[in-house]
Amino acid sequence: MSTQNAAVEATLTQVRSILAAGVDRSRLEQVKEALIGLAGQSTLWSDEHFPDPAEDEKQVRYLITQDSPQGLSLYLNVMRPGKKIPPHDHTTWACVAAVVGVEHNKVFKRDDDGSEPGRAKLTETREVSIEPGSGIALMAEDIHQVEIRGDEVIRHLHMYGRPLETLTGRTMYDLEAGTCHQMDIGVKTR
Repeated sequence: MSTQNAAVEATLTQVRSILAAGVDRSRLEQVKEALIGLAGQSTLWSDEHFPDPAEDEKQVRYLITQDSPQGLSLYLNVMRPGKKIPPHDHTTWACVAAVVGVEHNKVFKRDDDGSEPGRAKLTETREVSIEPGSGIALMAEDIHQVEIRGDEVIRHLHMYGRPLETLTGRTMYDLEAGTCHQMDIGVKTR
C-alpha cells in the first residue's frame, strides 16, 4: 500500500468511527480536524501527482477515494486565483482543509422561508479563510461561497458525506438578484 493510500485509509477509518453515532456539528468539527491532519501531509498532494489546472482553466478536481457509489468521498481541489463559486449548499455534510494556499469562504444564513420558488434572501454570518492548518465544517443545509484570491494556485482537500456527482438537489444563490436555482456539478471530476 502506498504512503498516500495508507494515510487516506487511516483518516477515513477515523472519520467513520467519529460519524458512527451520526452527524452533528460537534462530530463534524472532529472530522475537520482529521482532514486537517491529512492535508498537513502536503507531499501527498503535489502537482507531480495532481497537476495544476491548464492555463485556460480555473479548477481541476480529483477524486481521491469513495466508500461506495453513495458514500463518503474525498476530493482534491486545485484552483487558480480568480476562481469564484457563488453561494450554494451541498445537501450533505462537507469538510474542507487546506494543503497549500488560501480559500476564502463566506457563510450565509437564509432569511426567507423558501416558500416562494426561485427567490431567496441571504445574510452573511461569517468569513473563514482556509489556509494550511485550518479548515471548515459545513452541515448539509449550510450555505457558503468560495473565492480564490492572490496569485498562487491552491490545493485543498474536500470531504463529503456523498459523492458530489450524486448531489442533484443542490441550490445556488444570487445575492444581488435575490434568486436561487438548482446548481449543476461544475467542473468534471478526474
